[in-house]
Order: sequence, then structure tokens, then C-alpha cells
Amino acid sequence: MSRLNRTDRPYDIVLFGATGFVGRLTAEYLAAHAPDGLRWAIAGRSEPKLERLRERLPGGEGVGVLRADASEPASLRELAGHARVVATAVGPYVAHGEGVVAACADAGTDYLDLTGEPEFVDLTYVRHDARARETGARLVHACGFDSVPHDLGVYFTVGLLPEGVPLAVDGFVTAEGALSGGTLASALGQFARGRQMRAAALERRRHEPRLVGRRVAVPAGAPRFAPEVGAWALPLPTVDPRIVRRSARALERYGPDFRYRHYAAVRHLPVAVGGAAAVGAVFAAARLPPARRWLSGLLEAGQGPGPERRAKSWFSVRFVGEGGGRRVFTEVAGGDPGYGETARMFAESALSLALDALPPTAGQVTTAVAMGDALIERLRRAGITFRVAARR
Repeated sequence: MSRLNRTDRPYDIVLFGATGFVGRLTAEYLAAHAPDGLRWAIAGRSEPKLERLRERLPGGEGVGVLRADASEPASLRELAGHARVVATAVGPYVAHGEGVVAACADAGTDYLDLTGEPEFVDLTYVRHDARARETGARLVHACGFDSVPHDLGVYFTVGLLPEGVPLAVDGFVTAEGALSGGTLASALGQFARGRQMRAAALERRRHEPRLVGRRVAVPAGAPRFAPEVGAWALPLPTVDPRIVRRSARALERYGPDFRYRHYAAVRHLPVAVGGAAAVGAVFAAARLPPARRWLSGLLEAGQGPGPERRAKSWFSVRFVGEGGGRRVFTEVAGGDPGYGETARMFAESALSLALDALPPTAGQVTTAVAMGDALIERLRRAGITFRVAARR
């Protein structure tokens, strides 16, 4: 790994896709919380929109504006060359994201995004991990509600358990929130691309080194009543357990034999059954182009819940970890998961990559591997809870 010289670049952080819904929230967070002396810029396709956003930001006169388009590789190379860290909110990533990854990997620029798309994560590993390792670029996916609370929550829980023994952790997610147009588009796109997702996962396995001397498993599990949290546990087929798996593969602290299961926690059985049926119906509809277009039209890109709705939203992820005769209960919790807290996690992840003293990593890495304790401390100071509920 050889990190390219990036000290003479004009910006510490460039936020790409700043005029989208989550992009605007992230820009507002950075404007309110960036330390003095941080050099940062907003970027996107439309300079007039970017200028209007800058005018609304506190201290916006010190924020740079860069034009870049996901469909114009030359503009993405210029973008990556201007930044030490590029944070991109331009999705769906499988459609619009690879050019930014390629530009950052070539330029030795740290990259982070908000993707929850397993296909995209696998494809970028296959196509750009090796180049990023050569240049020293860190490629960090899923830096919002997908998958920071889950990845760092498991990392936090593992750190409370004995070392050098088999460990098992279960995560139970409860949340109340609303969708934006961009999130809906990404979810529908994933539901419609099952074959491509499986092909990308298989291709990754062909390239990924085998894990020698250790075992890591993330089985889906089965629906069950979980007395440890007093709720029905439904397996969650999200990107989160895959991210946890990659952290566990990379870090020996997860022990010689590690297992993680990921669930939605639902108090009442009829709600659990109804929720599972609704997800199944949307999954089936998304595979039919006319139905997918109708569902996509329910929310336009760039639209999302207003401040009052976000203020009422919340999330809690409870973890039960076991190993070496010890059992620990932990929780990661916060406010609006999809937007308010996602913007906070995204911005703090970018600030951590740009400013914190971090382990020497490169290539495609997770938040736990790249930032770990430093990011947990940032998020705690920002108001997100990481706590130990009980130990036995």
C-alpha cells in the first residue's frame, strides 16, 4: 500500500450530490459542525442549484462549489483530484456510482457513500479494490443507517466479550421513519435485480481471499420469538450482515469462530406477519416493469419527509453477544434513521476519514475496520447512543 500525496489538494472533503435530499441534510450538518479550518466543497450537476444551496448554508461563503456529473468520467477524475475525501450521495449507486469509485481509486482519494446495494458493493470490490490498495485509497460503503449502527454496534459489542474464543452476536432492529424518493428508487432497483445480485456475489467470492484459520458466518436465521428482547425476530435481508461479515473477516478481535444474525424486532405477531407479507408483495411487484414504474412515481427523487416527521422518527438496534461464558446486552440508538441520523453518520464518517488518526488501511474497507473507535466516539459526541444495557 502506498498512499499518494494528497496534502496539496484544495479540499479536505467534497460532498457530491449535495442538492439531493440527504445531500442537503449532510451539507447543513457539515456547515453547522465542521471544525474551523476544514476545507470543503459541495458538488453536483447543476451549478445554479449548488450556488443556491451554498447561499443558504451558515458560513457558506467559505464553501467551494464544483460541477461534476456521474455520466462524465472526466469531471469525476477532476473531482477526485481536488479532494482528500469524496462523500457521494448520488444513487442508485449501481446505476450512477461506479465512476466515482473508479476516479477515487485511481487518484488515491478516500471514498464513502450511503449505499445499501449489495450488488454495487460486490462489483466495486471486484473492479476497484486492487487499484485502491495500490494508491492507498479507502473505499468505505454504507456510511448511513445502512450500515453504521449495525457494523459499529457489533464491533462495540465484540469489544466487551473475551478475546480468542468463539463469539456469537444477534442484532435486533426497531425503527420508526419514512422514505425519500431516492431510497425508494434504490430499494425497488434491488428487488428487481436478484439475478444480478447473485452473480455479483459469486464473482466477489472468486476474487476474495479465503479466510485461513478462522471462521465467520452470517446465517439468515429463521423467524422466532426472541425472549432476550421480548419480541418476534424476523430475518432482515439487508446489506448490513454482509458488512458485519467483512469486518469480522478483517479483524481477528472477532475471534476464531464468529457468527452474526440480523433481525427486525416486532412486538406483536400479527404486525410481524403483515409486515412480512407487505415486503413480499413489494418484492414481487418490483420485478414487473409497469408496477415498478408506478411504485417509483409515489415519491420523486429529491423528495423526503419534512422536519416534523423526521423529529418523530427514531431507531434502536439491540445486540446480544455471547462467548467465553459471558453474555452482554448493548444498544445503538438515535433519532430519524433514514435521513437526520444518516446525514449525521455520513458527515461524521467523512470528518473521521479526513481528520482522525486512523489505522493504516486501504482498498474496500468497512466503517469498523477503517474508523472503529474513532467514529464511535464522534457519533457519541454527536448524540447517537452506544451503551451497555447489561452484562452477565
